[in-house]
Amino acid sequence: MRRIYVDLIEKHFVENSQMLFLVGARQVGKTTVAQLIINKYKESLYLNWDIVKDRQLILTGQSFVENILPSNVLREKKPLIIFDEIHKYKDWKNYLKGFFDLYKNKFDILVTGSARLDIYKAGGDSMMGRYFQYRIHPLSIRELTNVDMGNQEIAPPALLATDKFNNLYKYGGFPEPYLKARDNFLQQWYSFRDKQLFSEDIRDLSNIHEVGQLEVLAFILKEQVGQLLNRSNLARKIRVDASTISRWITVLERFFFCYSIRPWSKNITRSLIKEPKIYLYDWSLIEDKGAKFENFIASHLLKAVDLWNDLGIGGYGLYFIRNKDKKEVDFLVTKNDKPLFLVEAKLSANNRVSANMQYFQAQLQCPHAFQVVLDLDYVNKNCFEYNTPVIVPASTFLSQLI
Repeated sequence: MRRIYVDLIEKHFVENSQMLFLVGARQVGKTTVAQLIINKYKESLYLNWDIVKDRQLILTGQSFVENILPSNVLREKKPLIIFDEIHKYKDWKNYLKGFFDLYKNKFDILVTGSARLDIYKAGGDSMMGRYFQYRIHPLSIRELTNVDMGNQEIAPPALLATDKFNNLYKYGGFPEPYLKARDNFLQQWYSFRDKQLFSEDIRDLSNIHEVGQLEVLAFILKEQVGQLLNRSNLARKIRVDASTISRWITVLERFFFCYSIRPWSKNITRSLIKEPKIYLYDWSLIEDKGAKFENFIASHLLKAVDLWNDLGIGGYGLYFIRNKDKKEVDFLVTKNDKPLFLVEAKLSANNRVSANMQYFQAQLQCPHAFQVVLDLDYVNKNCFEYNTPVIVPASTFLSQLI
């Protein structure tokens, strides 16, 4: 299936000479994107650190490429070199820095990884200015309706067929379980992915030996999606200290198991709450209906914010709002440190517009405020035409995010 990231990568290499780092969770579609990009090149080379023969080739030094794609040959278009999972090589930063300095004008260089490529703090000289990083997210409603990306924040609304919407919501946005849409396959896929994540990736790359306790933490976080993070309570349950909980959550975030959304604190009187909330990249893991829908909305918002930032459209942030008086709104999206729109997630349209959302919109002078609901049918109307709080279908609102 086509992904929006194919056009993004193509455009990058037309406009820039820097390497492109494509980072995201295991099985989120990086290999598929790489294969689709390869098809657009007459000459290319794909190298995967997990494959022994490729690893052996990489370790011979950067100039190995001369024996495969000589750099002194006149070509109409630069060949593409893909390094997959090379961050598992201890000296990967120095290696890529040297490769780029040798061949930046000879090859387009794409680097992909299932852990964040900044996971190692040590590793030689900075690569500042030598790469741009793009984050690949699970599938979203917008991506399933239109993969053509512009440079605008908001797209026109587009209808996603009901069965596709339901499959995305139930089976999550990772391509394989979404496409299979079978309960038994989803359970098998969970089991296999968890083994890879905890017993292989995290154990091998993070130096965490208490993998069993880390898995317990991950299980508890599934049950606490959308709640304020209480490190002390988690520490007592898992029998470690709070600083260890903080470190482990950072590791889980770096391996794209979960992500944190922090409270917005500017221009809010009586603001007190500082703890973040935790959400999962795979919302299909969540059993509670309300928490699952909130996570579904959060993941779409995070994907949009990351893409807007990666494309250089502006400086965007995703937050929640809660003050000392316990007034709360699920999400706030900001642009260049100014409120852009508020979002409250509700399962049913039977609720009135949230009074808290009205309160915070007035206080922050936020241009838009949306109460996004699951049980409303798609409406072919631009949600962003409204400046007062409005109840909107999730299928409409989410289709407008890039």
